[in-house]
Amino acid sequence: MTLDIASEVLWARLTAAEIQARATPDTVVLIPVASIEQHGPHLAVGVDTVLAGGVAERTARRLVAAGTPALVTPTIWSGLAEHHMAFGGTMTLDLATFSALVGGIARSVARHGFRRIALVNGHGGNTEAIASAAIECTRALGVPVVGLTYWLANADTFAPILETQANVQHACEAETSMMMALAPDCVRTDRIAAAVPKRFARPAPPGFKRSRPFSEMTDTGVIGDPRTASAAKGERLLEAAAARLAEEFGRAELWR
Repeated sequence: MTLDIASEVLWARLTAAEIQARATPDTVVLIPVASIEQHGPHLAVGVDTVLAGGVAERTARRLVAAGTPALVTPTIWSGLAEHHMAFGGTMTLDLATFSALVGGIARSVARHGFRRIALVNGHGGNTEAIASAAIECTRALGVPVVGLTYWLANADTFAPILETQANVQHACEAETSMMMALAPDCVRTDRIAAAVPKRFARPAPPGFKRSRPFSEMTDTGVIGDPRTASAAKGERLLEAAAARLAEEFGRAELWR
């Protein structure tokens, strides 16, 4: 199959010269940031990586269709996941290493002449670090770097789609649905019922933050109830996320 270079948005599928030809002041470069971590007995450990990359790619394609050039770098697949280590299968970085990694990739993008950079986060443990990285990178690189966690930017669009929760939790109705839509072979449907936690501790209230291992919060590694998940629901969530991000990234005011 011949690659359609004009419509390709994935950085890794283009040559260096093709990437440099896209380095215009209006091009938005999306850097998906995620994690490899346990997601209960029914989901593969790559959930956050699959979803962050999937949302970023759909967003970029919407931007291009609307006339805004966009590219998506390879996903940063390792993040801050110490709180999941007790369940196994998880890889984690310390904050200094994570910040240096994100900053190094953003710096590389800026050095190639791109002037609009978005850090699209798909892992809850990265949220505060990504917000800080966006601020620090903007100051250090002299170009606007926007940081966001895709479901927090879609609280109002996700809530009407979900039945048992208001937004993404962990290996829940939302994440299981989106994985059914994007990577169904990574969902163990026969284990969904066993994923529902029998023991669940309420997390800190909004506005409060503390470190707490997931093994103290849930016996299955899951927060939420994935039994109402479906591929159709996942597709609606993914499209809602991409539509919101494309709308915001397409606003010139965001980048001034």
